[in-house]
Parts: sequence; structure tokens; C-alpha cells
Amino acid sequence: MGILPINYLRGAENSSYSVCMTQTSYVAVAGATGTQGAAVVDALLARGLSVRALTRTPDSAAARSLAAAGARVLAADFDDRESLDTALAGAAALFAMSTPFGTDLATEVRQGTALVEAAADARVGHIVFTSAAHADRDTGIPHFDSKYRIERRLAGLGVPWTVLGPAAFMENYAGEWTLQGLREGSFVLPMPPECPLALVPARDIGAFAALALTRPDEFAGRRIDLASDTLTCPGIAEVLSSATGRPIGFRRLPLAEIEAYSADLAAMFRYFTETGLDIDTAALRRDHPEVGWQDFAAWAHGRTWPL
Repeated sequence: MGILPINYLRGAENSSYSVCMTQTSYVAVAGATGTQGAAVVDALLARGLSVRALTRTPDSAAARSLAAAGARVLAADFDDRESLDTALAGAAALFAMSTPFGTDLATEVRQGTALVEAAADARVGHIVFTSAAHADRDTGIPHFDSKYRIERRLAGLGVPWTVLGPAAFMENYAGEWTLQGLREGSFVLPMPPECPLALVPARDIGAFAALALTRPDEFAGRRIDLASDTLTCPGIAEVLSSATGRPIGFRRLPLAEIEAYSADLAAMFRYFTETGLDIDTAALRRDHPEVGWQDFAAWAHGRTWPL
């Protein structure tokens, strides 16, 4: 596969991190079999770059799919420093991510910190970390605050970094919990009907991450919140009705029902309602048209809905 010549420049005070993308160098992608990671792998491969897809499950169907697309799949566990050192050796850049889901917040911070520290020790030329929109604003949302702890550690490592803060994933509204409501004719969220919600598809996160990874001189040292559309919940329901061909209306779920299930998610929806995610989607589209931003209607109409 042809490799594009890309200079990885720090653009900061320590030029010893400057490296050059060559025929044998690569971009490492953590969490490659997940929604965000797979989108980043796709975007990088589309640019003709060599990609190492890091995953704890190299034998999974998702990992095999990445390998078939052209990525080199490597086993890497955030709790196994030796596996991280092996996977990151010689990397020109790293897409890093963390999640508390399936574990807990303390584990997320420990694992995310271990990943970025291993990358710094490996002298990776540029780290792009995906966090959450507004995570740097003292939101009080536990799984936003945990990501911000990793952001702060990353910023102190002396390696070129970029932080991306995605808004609400559009893919959330194709999950089984949402589909159950859609089958009954309702789009259900614990938000007032007049409140706007900033949205972004994984595809756009992947495209923007690839942009930042390949243009570090432009993006190093920056934190950028990402969204490609903003809609109210009735507006989302209207788009879903059109995309699925079924009548779907919005039903507001009492926040107390979410609170009983997860105080963390309740804090997030409370923040979305009381403060909101103020992301300038028009500026993102203007400044970075190469991302090919996808609005909610395009995303929804491009899916198959198992209803």
C-alpha cells in the first residue's frame, strides 16, 4: 500500500519528538475494534497510511475485519505494559481512547494513563486522545471528569498532543435500548423537548482524528470539541420517522428513571439540559470541510433499521 510522506512536527519546545512518516512507520490505533477506533482505522487506511490496530481481542470478528481491510492487528492490553511497549515501538502517532463502560471510572483513568505514558516513553511523535465534549469544564459528570484526568496527564508528558471532545454519538440512537422505543413508535430521552442536543457520528470522529494525526503541526496543543449537527429531541424523532418509514414521536422520560439506573448518565442528561453543549458546527464545517461532516438525517437515512 502506498504511504503518503507526512512530517510529524511537534510545533512546541521539544523538537526531539519530530519524526517523519516513512514506508515502514505507522499510526497506532487503540481500541481499534470499538466504534470510534474502527472509524479511525478506516479513515487512516483511506488516506493510504500504515495502521496498527491495537486490541485485547485480536482473534475477534471485528479484528479480522480490520486485518482484511489492510490494518495490522496487534494484541495490546492497557493493564499489560509489556504489550503496550511492543505495540507502540516505532509508532509515528497514536490514537488513544478510554472508557469506563464494562469496568469502572478508576480503571478507566488507570488504563488511559498507562496508555499515554507508554506512548510518551516510546517517543511516539503525536498522541490524539478522544475525550468528551466539555470534559474540561468541570461538568460534574463522572465519566467526563475521568477523561479529563487523563487529558491533564497527557498534557504534562512533554509529547505533542491533541484532544478531541465528541458530542453525543449518533450511534447511541441505533442501539437496542433506542430500538425498543422506536418499535413502539417513540424516541425516548430524559430531556425537555425544546433543548438542543449536539450530535456526531463515529465516521466524523474518525475522519477528524485522521486529519489531526496527519497534520500535527496544525493541531498539536489544541483541544477541539466535535459535533456535526444539533437537533431537539422532537427533531431527532422526526428524522427517525423519515428514515425508518414509521411514525415516531418524542416521549420525554423522567430523569428519575435514569437516576435509578445510573447516577452517572443522569448527571450527563442533567448537564445537557441545564447547560448544553455549545459546539460551533458551522465553524467546524467551514474550517475543516475535508471531514465531510454528516448531519443526523444523512446518518439516519444511510442505515438499515431493524424494526
